[in-house]
Amino acid sequence: MPVEFIGLISTNEGSETHRRSGAVIDPSYVRRFARVHEDADFDRVLIGYSSASPDNIQVAAYAAAHTERLGYLVAHRPGVVFPTVAARYFATLDHFSGGRIAVHIITGGSDAEQRRDGDYLTKDERYDRTDEYLDILRRTWTSTEPFSHEGRYYKLADHLATVHPVQQPHIPLYFGGSSQAAYRVGGRQADVFALWGEPLAQTAEQIAAVNQAAERAGQPRPGISVSFRPIIGPTEDLAWERAHRILADTRANLDAPNGIFSQFRHAFSPEAAPANVGSQRLLAAAAAGELHDRALWTPLAAATGAAGNSTALVGTPETVAQALLDYIDIGVTTLLIRGYDPYDDAIDYGRHLIPLVREEVARRDRGEAAKRTTIAPVPAALAANGAGAN
Repeated sequence: MPVEFIGLISTNEGSETHRRSGAVIDPSYVRRFARVHEDADFDRVLIGYSSASPDNIQVAAYAAAHTERLGYLVAHRPGVVFPTVAARYFATLDHFSGGRIAVHIITGGSDAEQRRDGDYLTKDERYDRTDEYLDILRRTWTSTEPFSHEGRYYKLADHLATVHPVQQPHIPLYFGGSSQAAYRVGGRQADVFALWGEPLAQTAEQIAAVNQAAERAGQPRPGISVSFRPIIGPTEDLAWERAHRILADTRANLDAPNGIFSQFRHAFSPEAAPANVGSQRLLAAAAAGELHDRALWTPLAAATGAAGNSTALVGTPETVAQALLDYIDIGVTTLLIRGYDPYDDAIDYGRHLIPLVREEVARRDRGEAAKRTTIAPVPAALAANGAGAN
């Protein structure tokens, strides 16, 4: 089965290592950034959501109008708008994009962040609301007769949408989270369940928990997405040197006045314990060791308080490709990869990394034996800096 690659686009060039120099929304950059991902053979790009960021549905519409094949995974928080309204937003966008839209459901792990958009429910209540919200969303997309609903969070009467998605039976739903509540709701609702990049053993445990939740709900097992920040170089030494430069730049930019941390200071707080389980799990992996398995490197997660997907895969394209294939071997179907030099890294992934993974997956689909490589040694000078294998 072919692997799906997802990137991430934003509305300006800022990142953990690059301070934004222009406007928050740079239309030219959005066009170029989307086209770079299309040229690099990504299947989709994620457009994130926060209470402080530009409206991502409009960003998706703009980017889709300037690309031909690339899909758009639009992050969405249930509760921000009424579910029938959201269903019309996304169904309309699916038409204008020619069926290239998917929705990434993020219920929200931070009470403080939720309250910035006026949401005062507890985390457990938010997941219960999400479950009800997605029932209505799907029904709005698929119903050919008026329907009514009366639940704990939503009540409506005789609703019938005149616009249904291009994609049938409905727009794909991705779902993020690492808590038991997330497994329960995502296992029931998700077409693809999204995880952050943990060590292989912990990822396998999460996949099993998601699959068990789906089975309890009487649903097929969802696809599994895992997110990484690959740092590649032409040699192992150069890749590791670059990784440490990125770590140093990230630490230096923590208090920069015009960087990603200043834009979303409420989300990036290395000093405060994160409320969401996903970040807690990444920090636990970082505390257990800096290097896991073949190439998973955790200091960047520790430096940023694990705000978002922040674990790196470090090495040559061949080493990182093998590391990604290790995750495919345990049941991962989708790989979300984004760099710390977002624009240039997307180009490099398309030239050097994505083809290696796609070729190996195609070999396996043909029934040929998997190619294996040994784990690359960490250069001695860098191991002395604390990059020893766990």
